[in-house]
Amino acid sequence: MEKKVILITVDGMRPDGFLACGNPYGAEMMKKGSYTLAGASVVPPVTLPCHLSLFQSVQPVRHGVLTNTYIPPVHAINGLFEQLHNAGKTAAMFYAWEPIRQVSTPKSLTFAEYVWAYALESADTYLTGRMLECIRQYAPDFLFIHMVETDEKGGHDNGWMTQAYLDRISIALDNIRRILETCGDRYEVIVTADHGGHARTHGLDIPEDMTIPMFFFGSDFEPGAQLENVGLLDLAPTIAKLIGVPPAREWEGRSIV
Repeated sequence: MEKKVILITVDGMRPDGFLACGNPYGAEMMKKGSYTLAGASVVPPVTLPCHLSLFQSVQPVRHGVLTNTYIPPVHAINGLFEQLHNAGKTAAMFYAWEPIRQVSTPKSLTFAEYVWAYALESADTYLTGRMLECIRQYAPDFLFIHMVETDEKGGHDNGWMTQAYLDRISIALDNIRRILETCGDRYEVIVTADHGGHARTHGLDIPEDMTIPMFFFGSDFEPGAQLENVGLLDLAPTIAKLIGVPPAREWEGRSIV
C-alpha cells in the first residue's frame, strides 16, 4: 500500500469518558472514521504492558512485561518500529512518559522527542505541535504520539470520570483535531486508548479497565462504520500493511484492512 501512518494513543481514555467529555469533535470523529467503543485491551491493562503488546502484537504473557517496569525479554520479538526500520522506513516518536521509550529498540527511530508531563501545562499539546513540525520538515513514514495526561493528570491525580479527567480527554481531542485537520489528507490516522481505569487506578480485568475506544481515519476506512472484535494486538499488523512492510512472524493480531 505504501501509505504513511500516524498512531495516537490517549492513555487511560475510557469510551464513556470519550462520550462524556463534552468536546463536539468526538461526534465528528465517529462520523469521519471507522471506529469501535468496545475495543479490547490486554491483561494486565497497564500502560507499558499495553503499549508493548500494541507494538509487538503479542499478549503480555509472551513479551514478559507485566508492570510499568521494563524487563528485557528472554526471546526478543521484532515490534513495529523494528519492522519499519528493517524495511528502510523512517519513524518518529513523541512522548511525555519516559518508560514508553521501551516500545522501540535502539536505532529503530529516525526522530524522537520527550518532555516530562508535569514540566508544562499541557505536554501533550506541546508534543502535538512538535510532531506537526516534524511532519512539515521531514514527513516520516510513521509517527507515534503518546498522550499521557488523561491518565496521569486526569485519572491518577483526580480519578477516572471526574471533571478533571474529562477535561484532559477534551484537550486530547483538541490535539487530535489539529492532527487530522493538518495531516488527514496525507496520513492514515489511528487513535486508540491503551486501557481504561476506575477510581484512581487501573490494572484489573474488569470492563472499566479493559474496554477502549479505537478510531481509524483514511481512504482505507469507511466513514461512520462501527467495527467489531478489534483490539490492541491488531494495530501493528494494520499499520504494517498500510505502510507496506511485512508483519513479524511472531505477531498474533490481524490487519483490519
